[in-house]
Amino acid sequence: MTAQHPHAPLIEGCTGVLALADGTILQGIGVGATGTALGEVVFNTAMTGYQEILTDPSYMSQILAFTFPHVGNTGTNIDDIEQMGGGSDTSARGAIFRDLPTDPANWRSDATLDAWMKRRGVVGLSGIDTRALTRIIRERGAPHAVIAHDPEGRFDLEALVAQAKAWTGLVGLDLAKAASTLQSFQWDEGLWDWPAGHPRVDGAGKSVVVIDYGVKRNILRALASSGVAITVVPATTSAEDILARNPDGVVLSNGPGDPAATGEYAVPEIKKLVESGKPIFGICLGHQMLALALGARTVKMEQGHHGANHPVKDLTTGKVEIVSMNHGFTVDRDSLPDAVMETHVSLFDGTNCGIALKDRPVFSVQYHPEASPGPTDSLYLFQRFRDAMGV
Repeated sequence: MTAQHPHAPLIEGCTGVLALADGTILQGIGVGATGTALGEVVFNTAMTGYQEILTDPSYMSQILAFTFPHVGNTGTNIDDIEQMGGGSDTSARGAIFRDLPTDPANWRSDATLDAWMKRRGVVGLSGIDTRALTRIIRERGAPHAVIAHDPEGRFDLEALVAQAKAWTGLVGLDLAKAASTLQSFQWDEGLWDWPAGHPRVDGAGKSVVVIDYGVKRNILRALASSGVAITVVPATTSAEDILARNPDGVVLSNGPGDPAATGEYAVPEIKKLVESGKPIFGICLGHQMLALALGARTVKMEQGHHGANHPVKDLTTGKVEIVSMNHGFTVDRDSLPDAVMETHVSLFDGTNCGIALKDRPVFSVQYHPEASPGPTDSLYLFQRFRDAMGV
């Protein structure tokens, strides 16, 4: 169901719309929460793991379109939520599907996707041509838009378009503070294992401080499963407070927003951590801000990388891994200083996916190595971090 102008009449049975800032209107069937949500529209090419994707804090202030047409058949459950707390305010604001979400058929499910979206406040839209929307994003970049769901089909399309047009977007927007924990805490839950689920891990080895810019649970689980004691601290924690804990290593987590904006308060602290000589592992937003701290630049991408099927080459080993990605900014490789080497590169478009300092145990990757929602090719990076700490 598609209309191309805000003055076009609504199609009979329309209960959901997506209004783009250029005036394009996509009409379909509303799903999940009623109301409206404003954000940047991106597409994700993963074929599974929709609950992990929708709860990834890196999607904060974004509306997510799934290119895979059939979503919902595994339902939802409490264990597969990635964010540490909150609902759509600190993860994906909206979701777009080709078909109506199907009923669940999985023993781990405790709710349908539709009911779960209602509880979390995620506005959904189904029944549109997601291929056409994906093409719009690929050709014009990620658009600003408003997604709306009204069971009565009452929409002020001109007002929705105006709202989308007025939004300033993600550039210059610091979202990490909102996504971060407000106080420090310990973490000892490991990766899921049959049949016990998520085991408690004895972190009797080295200690690690994770700076939470919007960290995912499975990053913490993967780190815990590597055998380290974990303390998670807020995004605004000073380097002095972190070093006072005498950690053996520091992780700069994933998170949402513009790295340059978050970097205004985070980069000076990261520089101090680098100068301390502690091993540092950056992930996603953490990778970008580490690059800023080392003297590089970051830039906004046209449509970003979002999916669980991205090929990346590890230049240090020559191996290619399939990884999970979710980012709309990238490190400008041409701005990397001489002291920094590029370690990973995207085989889709050649963009930077990893860096390391040549003379210190400091490295980072653009993608999500904990494999959430998958695959598991990059779990070796947690071992690489352990080795850097001398575990």
